[in-house]
Amino acid sequence: MSKVEKAAHLFKQGFSCSQAVLAACGEGLGVEEEKLLKISSGFGAGMGRMGEVCGAVTGAFMAIGLKHGRGKLEDQAAKEKTQQLVSEFAKRFKARHRTVICRDLLGCDLSTAAGIKIALEKNLFTTLCPKFVSSAAEILGEIME
Repeated sequence: MSKVEKAAHLFKQGFSCSQAVLAACGEGLGVEEEKLLKISSGFGAGMGRMGEVCGAVTGAFMAIGLKHGRGKLEDQAAKEKTQQLVSEFAKRFKARHRTVICRDLLGCDLSTAAGIKIALEKNLFTTLCPKFVSSAAEILGEIME
């Protein structure tokens, strides 16, 4: 199963967008899947259901950090590489979806009961969100190879 397929599968199973992307794309980077799922659990629906940066995007950012991030203060090269990859990821995601902001991607605000009701009534979690999860995993694969 490819990372894109795994991310889509995890999301379809019921994990959040951030969990699906980080668990699928962080695989093989020295952290067990359950820890990846726990680390990313608060970032779905635009970070804690605030409708801010899409969880699929934050999951990708965490995967970039896991692979390339700075673990020592003096490692400026890792810091720069991570910043460059995060910026490149965001640029590519925006080129496909025009924004990285959850509420703008979905057209409703998940931080409100009314917004959640709209998302559920329009089946956005099954029609739009899987596209963002797959897209994030695909872009991540392109820039992390």
